[in-house]
Amino acid sequence: MSAPASPDLNELRAFCSAAELGTVGRAAIRLQVSQPALSKRIAALERKVGAQLLERSPQGVTLTPAGRRLYPHARTLVNTADRVAEVMMGFRLASDVVRFAASHSASEAFAAAMLAETPADDLTVELVTANSQVVRGMVGDGRADVGVAASRPDRSPHPGVREEVLADDAIVCAVPPDHAWVKRGRVSADRFLSTPMVVRDPSSNARWTVDAVLAAADLGAAEPLVEAATPRAAIAEARARCAPVLLSRHVVARTDFTPVDVEALAFPRTYVLLVPAHGEPVGDVRALMERIRAYVRVWLR
Repeated sequence: MSAPASPDLNELRAFCSAAELGTVGRAAIRLQVSQPALSKRIAALERKVGAQLLERSPQGVTLTPAGRRLYPHARTLVNTADRVAEVMMGFRLASDVVRFAASHSASEAFAAAMLAETPADDLTVELVTANSQVVRGMVGDGRADVGVAASRPDRSPHPGVREEVLADDAIVCAVPPDHAWVKRGRVSADRFLSTPMVVRDPSSNARWTVDAVLAAADLGAAEPLVEAATPRAAIAEARARCAPVLLSRHVVARTDFTPVDVEALAFPRTYVLLVPAHGEPVGDVRALMERIRAYVRVWLR
């Protein structure tokens, strides 16, 4: 009897990624290979096994009985190989720069303050701020080592990153100190929808979160008073115009603006920690992640 073929890590990694993400296309994006190349790897593994591992359909892929049997062993082997690769690569030196990408709201809410409190001789961190979608792209394609971004409910996952919830958040309607709504504390949905407001730009997660809730309820809002590129700019515009603004409640909490409840409407979301989908963080990257988690736990008290 001939010896069984040795498992190929690339084939096992392709199989595990497709099983976890549910489609070959998403797995190909995660592993940064073409879809035909990934399909060939899975087919080669199935030939070695002598059984079909994934059931294909227009909706994606699911594990067959043989695939369910192989998957936990394959995932263990891939994880072990990743850890060996990390040891071989070595940990980052203390002088290395950790590339940290944060969404505009996450930066203004807590990320920038956290870095300001980080001792200069502890970690060397380069902070880049961008919209949440851009932050995911930077982490997914390796331009950033770790990221923090906003995430709204039912958002399509980015196949190039893994996400860990850091904190609950919500987009709130807030007004400057001299606005008439300060004393009211609450407005009707009709008043909210008919009032022009300062909002974030269309590519921001804050804007997407609000628009998604309104679209699901078949509601439409008034034309924006101003579209601001950052939360800081939105606050400045709302203050100058004495107008309502839609921003993260954590950003608003750092200002003298007053949140105003909106009858029957809420815009929940979360802040998430982002790492590349492939491999495990090591060295200073892992240390920064622990710093972020610890800071958020204290910040939320």
